Amino acid sequence: MSRPTTALVTGASRGIGRCIVQQLSARGVRVAVHYHQNKEKAEEVLSSLSGEGHILVQADLGDATACNTLWQEVISAFVSVDILINNAGYYANHPALTTDYATWQDEWNRTMATNLYGPANLTYLASNSMTAASNGVASDPSFGKGRIVNVSSRGAFRGEPTACAYGASKAGLNSLSQSMALAMAAHGVYIYCVAPGWVETDMSKDALAGPNGALVNAQHPLGRVASAAEVAKTCVFCALDAPAAMTGCVIDINGASYLRT
Repeated sequence: MSRPTTALVTGASRGIGRCIVQQLSARGVRVAVHYHQNKEKAEEVLSSLSGEGHILVQADLGDATACNTLWQEVISAFVSVDILINNAGYYANHPALTTDYATWQDEWNRTMATNLYGPANLTYLASNSMTAASNGVASDPSFGKGRIVNVSSRGAFRGEPTACAYGASKAGLNSLSQSMALAMAAHGVYIYCVAPGWVETDMSKDALAGPNGALVNAQHPLGRVASAAEVAKTCVFCALDAPAAMTGCVIDINGASYLRT
């Protein structure tokens, strides 16, 4: 490529996002490490990256104005952005029969804002910015003018009985990805979606080590859940190596724990 490849990765202060930015930086990509609240963890991630020129950015992705401010901040630092990875997400249990109505509404509003509206707004901003860029990555036509990778979930397909908003938000993210892939393919912006199941991260380690951990692992023919590094590797493949003809795909990475037909 004629200049350093650049990427914005949301939710990069831990878990899958941390692995994504570390793997991207190892490939020579300049990365904007996004976080919402945990600046200390985000700074640790920033200091762990290979190469130079990486930046730290903060935003509440549930706020449409904050999304725009975030995008403009990254554009100001990098001039143009080649890759957007929408990894940040929110999950909370809210069983319909044991959750009061006010809490039910609060969880739906927060979940949809973070998991669907935020990625939709950043996808809009990225698509317009990438197509308007005069240079894009012209020295590598197979890459296109830009790539967007959305991190969805197995729950979009099998349902989330105690977290309905989460399942609905991820199903919406799948549809957003495919709709935008149709809209942007002719303009050289390629959009991919990755749908993990259970992933071993800081957020899930207590549940996996708890009394139900054996039941969770038993869902997986591999005998274990996916690692954050495995999911990140899939995202990085989409961001850098996947053929253009894969645009619009939704890739399962759940260890055959849930198979779609």
